[in-house]
Amino acid sequence: MIDLRLLREDPDRVRASQRARGEDVALVDSLLSADERRRSSGVRFDELRAEQKQLSKQIPKATGDEKAELLKRAEQLKADVKAADAERDAADAETQELLLRLGNLVHPDVPVGGEEDFVTLETHGTIRDFGAEGFEPKDHLELGQRLGAIDVERGAKVSGSRFYFLTGVGALLELALVNAAMAQATAAGFTPMLTPALVRPQSMAGTGFLGQAAQDVYHLDKDDLYLVGTSEVALAAYHMDEIIDADKLPLRYAGFSPCFRREAGSHGKDTRGIFRVHQFDKVEMFSYVAPEDSQAEHQRLLDWEKQWLTSLELPFRVIDVASGDLGSSAARKFDCEAWIPTQGKYRELTSTSDCTEFQSRRLSIRVRDGKQVKPLATLNGTLCAVPRTIVAILENHQQADGSVRIPEVLRPYLGGREVLEPVAK
Repeated sequence: MIDLRLLREDPDRVRASQRARGEDVALVDSLLSADERRRSSGVRFDELRAEQKQLSKQIPKATGDEKAELLKRAEQLKADVKAADAERDAADAETQELLLRLGNLVHPDVPVGGEEDFVTLETHGTIRDFGAEGFEPKDHLELGQRLGAIDVERGAKVSGSRFYFLTGVGALLELALVNAAMAQATAAGFTPMLTPALVRPQSMAGTGFLGQAAQDVYHLDKDDLYLVGTSEVALAAYHMDEIIDADKLPLRYAGFSPCFRREAGSHGKDTRGIFRVHQFDKVEMFSYVAPEDSQAEHQRLLDWEKQWLTSLELPFRVIDVASGDLGSSAARKFDCEAWIPTQGKYRELTSTSDCTEFQSRRLSIRVRDGKQVKPLATLNGTLCAVPRTIVAILENHQQADGSVRIPEVLRPYLGGREVLEPVAK
């Protein structure tokens, strides 16, 4: 959530942010009104309580008619205090409810617009000319089936659409990707973490995934637990309700977990293969830093993502995501999109978001710097979302005979294997 003081002092900035996101601008005025009622009712409660305490000192000393009047006033005060308390609680609850619906403040450098209004910041690698090489590229599913690596038919039989099995070299390729990604993260100073896939409502809400993203989340009604769509949720909530000493920052974690997404609203999109699925594994980077360091940390996370995709020898571009395509917790987001030959376009493989103090305020995570205690900043960045990375590797490194060349960085984790050979024609 944002700082209420900032809302009071500069509501136009918050309105502009909501407008850029394509969200409800009227929410800002509703929140200002609720906050004013919260503060005024709190003042009235405090005044009535002070009068009540003063009266309690006067009554024992009074006699006769004076005492009767004081007792009468005490009864009225009791009712007034109760009413003021209820009014204060109601206004506070309304303020908090509205505050939780407000997205993070969009960074001023973010391009304004919808999904297609991103700005391309840089491009890396060379897109292969398969025509010049004399063959038509196959898509990842055909390649995966020939390699004995992907089985979507049995995935659908067992679990339904958008589920799959990774088999044989497909399973080994996932393990190689996870181990190589974790090795890079560990070398960069991240603490490896295996995180829970089920979290409590306060963890999911605290990271901002029960707002605009709620329709994409799996909920277990009987247990009131949520399946995470990313280990970001568990890593953000890891220090919930804690105060961290400033000299321990930055804290950097690399979490590995299964991820679950309903993919609501994606009917008809990416239905072939394993690009858009309901369950997948992912290595996620997560940082806790001082607020003034968040922009520099955001660039570092992006650099680590670029290092990873470069090591996989993939052609990719970096985009500055437009305001209307940001998640509610992100002030700014960079995506790395790899070239997918059979689609003839770049598709998202990694993403990194600067969430500033938005999540830490909701999760009550603070930093102690001397005598000052304040919210800190959180950031997240995908290092390796496994299925999409497999898609990009298979399609970009395929050979004319249906084999797939293994990037050098992965070979130590595949027993030195340099090529994946077809097992089925």
